Amino acid sequence: MKSPIVLIGVGEMGGVFARALLRAGHPVFPITRDMDMAVEAAALPDPDLVLISVAEKDLAAVLTQLPDRWRARAGLLQNELLPRDWLAHGLSEPTVISVWFEKKKGQDAKVLIPSPAFGPKADLLVNALQGIDIAARSVPSASAMRDELVLKNVYILTTNIAGLVVGGTVSELWRDHEALAREVAGEVVQIQAWLTGEQLDSEALIQGMLVAFDGDPDHGCMGRSAPARLARALELADQAGLSVPKLRAIRTAHS
Repeated sequence: MKSPIVLIGVGEMGGVFARALLRAGHPVFPITRDMDMAVEAAALPDPDLVLISVAEKDLAAVLTQLPDRWRARAGLLQNELLPRDWLAHGLSEPTVISVWFEKKKGQDAKVLIPSPAFGPKADLLVNALQGIDIAARSVPSASAMRDELVLKNVYILTTNIAGLVVGGTVSELWRDHEALAREVAGEVVQIQAWLTGEQLDSEALIQGMLVAFDGDPDHGCMGRSAPARLARALELADQAGLSVPKLRAIRTAHS
């Protein structure tokens, strides 16, 4: 039997990873909200991976409570994720995967593009996902993974925030409202550049976003989290001293 995996968060996304890891031969031990992680870590001190599959809004609280013996084994898969999020909690080299498949209740996972991963257990996750026919790939460096996370953030923030204005699908957004999509994406890239401390190529990120659009043209723009994503983006823009006039105008129109 292969080494055990701890799974913190067992929602729709966590369920996909649990199935993939079980299919690959790893025992999976789920951790739910009403379980004490310290107690569970004492009982299972040496898992192969501690995969944290909670929503982005819950990640900081989980990382704050993560037992010391599990910290070096952490794996992260949240949206709106960047290196500063794990470095702030003292995690230097987690396994990270940028998830490019959608899983809704009662439906199979739908892949947009292959999900990139990096870190000590990246190959484990890639192989497990491929074992259930979900495309995934390893990337060669931490900087390459950062770029992949930025791309996912640009995709999800642009589509959600522009979706507050026009709704519809990603293909409709680009076909009928390209100027809006570009304006929102440009301001999102400004925020991502401040968060990473890097100079980012806005056009290259938009072209990467369009590849994902082509992967699922009928993907809806505006998820339930769209208003919260806009609020978080503007909070970060305020911290950075960025004007982001389009994002502010959208908030005013939809507050």
